[in-house]
Amino acid sequence: MDLKAAAAVSSSMVTAGSVSSVIFNLAFFSKDASKRRPATIDYDIALLSQPSMLLGVSVGVVCNMIFPEWLITALFAIFLACSTCKICGAGFKSWKEETDRGCGLEEEEGEALLVGEQINEGFLPLRKMMILLIIWVTFFLLHLLLGSKDSKSMMHIRQCGGAFWFITLLQVPIAIMFTLYILYEIGHTNHPIPNQQRDELEAETRSRIKDLPMLIFPSAALLSGTMGGLFGIGGGLLINPVLLQIGVPPQVTAGTTSFMVLFSSSMSLVQFSILGMKDVNQALVFSGLCFISSIIGILIIQRAIERSGRASLIVFSVSTVMALSTISITCFGAVDVWRDYTRGKSMGFKLPC
Repeated sequence: MDLKAAAAVSSSMVTAGSVSSVIFNLAFFSKDASKRRPATIDYDIALLSQPSMLLGVSVGVVCNMIFPEWLITALFAIFLACSTCKICGAGFKSWKEETDRGCGLEEEEGEALLVGEQINEGFLPLRKMMILLIIWVTFFLLHLLLGSKDSKSMMHIRQCGGAFWFITLLQVPIAIMFTLYILYEIGHTNHPIPNQQRDELEAETRSRIKDLPMLIFPSAALLSGTMGGLFGIGGGLLINPVLLQIGVPPQVTAGTTSFMVLFSSSMSLVQFSILGMKDVNQALVFSGLCFISSIIGILIIQRAIERSGRASLIVFSVSTVMALSTISITCFGAVDVWRDYTRGKSMGFKLPC
């Protein structure tokens, strides 16, 4: 399987894994089965980042069609290496903070240590979910209008014609308008404070986020979405280190990125499907395995965190996978590039149309 076909299959696998993670966290992840609580997700960050991330996915998928495989391999290796270093640094910082606090809070205090054990009880924010869904459907309809060489457009738009490029570029002002609207909503919404005393860690995190320029989240999401569309990954590999560097707790970071990746990876999968995705049966098999493996992984890391009291284990598990991925992708990618070169395959850029 070449790198570009692998990117499409990877998008399918990431979508399946994020679906299982989000569903499992929202519906079942609670110590008390009789009290189902929403997952530890920062919906404001997800809302603010989502339009830019979906725009970035569109840019990344186009780049995937244009860039030669050797360039994609090199960019992916560099991207993973930098992200791994950032996440490792955030992991050690989180480990030190947990040690200073005495290896986390005691179990009876009920602090959320992983996605699904919400710090504050509450209901699923349906209004924010509806806004996220509207954003996703808007971009989805634009891609249906565009179509591809292999699948006709809904409005029979000629590929690479004036209408084609107009609709393609229309994604930019749409993403900007959604982002500005969400910024307005966040700025004029008063977050209710529960009757119980707010967790000090959560309050400190909120203070850090408010002191940051709000455009940092759309900017990081745009780059993350571009990488996700280019490499066929969910995009959480870039958002993770950004949130951790800001000071968002690992459990909140994991929940928020899983939720965001569900939207970005599914959009990437839709675009690859419209562009003519191959190996569909193989993608379905791998996606099913990824769905099951995601649930197993959540259960394993949950048990480890409950025993150790350290949520930073989430960070180290992610960084370990990324480090191994960097090594394997660099090695196998170099072999594939050399094979293409010796066979006389074109190593240059391709036209988008």
